Amino acid sequence: MDDPSVGLPAWIYHDPEFFELEKRSIFRTSWQLVCHGNDIPKPGDYHCFDLLGESIVSVRGRDGQIRSFHNVCRHRASRLLDGPKGHCGGRITCPYHAWSYSLDGRLIGVPYRETFRDLNPDQHGLVPLEQEIFMGFIFIRLEPGLPSVSEMLAPYVDELAAYRMEELVPQGRVTLRPRNVNWKNVADNYSDGMHIDVAHPGLNRLFGRSYGIEAQPWADKMWGLLQESPRKSWSERMYQQLLPAVEWLPPERQRLWTYFKLWPNLAFDIYPDQIDFMQFIPISATETMIREIAYVHPDDRREMRAARFLNWRINRQVNKEDTALISRVQAGMYSSSYTVGPLSESEVCLRSFAKRMRAMIPESRSARKV
Repeated sequence: MDDPSVGLPAWIYHDPEFFELEKRSIFRTSWQLVCHGNDIPKPGDYHCFDLLGESIVSVRGRDGQIRSFHNVCRHRASRLLDGPKGHCGGRITCPYHAWSYSLDGRLIGVPYRETFRDLNPDQHGLVPLEQEIFMGFIFIRLEPGLPSVSEMLAPYVDELAAYRMEELVPQGRVTLRPRNVNWKNVADNYSDGMHIDVAHPGLNRLFGRSYGIEAQPWADKMWGLLQESPRKSWSERMYQQLLPAVEWLPPERQRLWTYFKLWPNLAFDIYPDQIDFMQFIPISATETMIREIAYVHPDDRREMRAARFLNWRINRQVNKEDTALISRVQAGMYSSSYTVGPLSESEVCLRSFAKRMRAMIPESRSARKV
């Protein structure tokens, strides 16, 4: 079955064997965001990221360059650096046997070196990962496969450039929110435009009838324009009133909320006052860790500080609503009465996601597990 008018089958939202296929076919070749370059501004600063049993570290070297490695000692496989972030000084030293590595990954120190007679240090440096830095954000992948991040986001690069993302600095720290749902459930919900009117009354009040969605081959875009009429909700009303102008943003973006989702599991929430990223990290067939952090441009204006706080209050409620929604859907995916559901012609993002899944894992074309 490769019918664009229906969604993905329910069984692939909870089947452990299908999840193993996803790990190999999707996540080992996908680009994953580690952090922003300004999360690790000084030599020796590092940021860790874990994905499906792989430990990854991005570190800034003495030359100012950022490099990404498997966070694993070449001696006895000990994890080297603990996360989510920190500073390791001028070298990376294993806490087990004190093997040490330069910030560019070379093996530079081996205690009891005389007992390793045939050891060639050049062959035992840290194992590097393919890395791409896009608009300040550090992406890695475990294996080749997909186009570059810049190619995948090419349809939106001009829009993204307006936000001067290279200059962003972290606000707060990475937060992890576990959810007992399949990662695709989170991804589907993020790009679903039809539920805004029904399940998000706050966003519906803020956007009115302006909410829109579109799908490109590797990325989705959703957007809503803040309405000028005052809202009954205190947080929404004050956000509308206090949100200050951002001098480098064009007029049409001063009151625009835009959302981008990059295949397969990364989202950027782009507001005039801040930019968040959110990853849907798969843990198992029925567990997902939502990883997120906000980034901002330094701005000491009281109005901007207030707007960022109000943004958080508004979206805290949206997250609460979405958590309830995806839990209901996950429960329904176990029902013997449900195989696949119809997709509207306007559900372009869900159609695009399903098409990509069917192309990459043919088993997802079967309405029931074979």
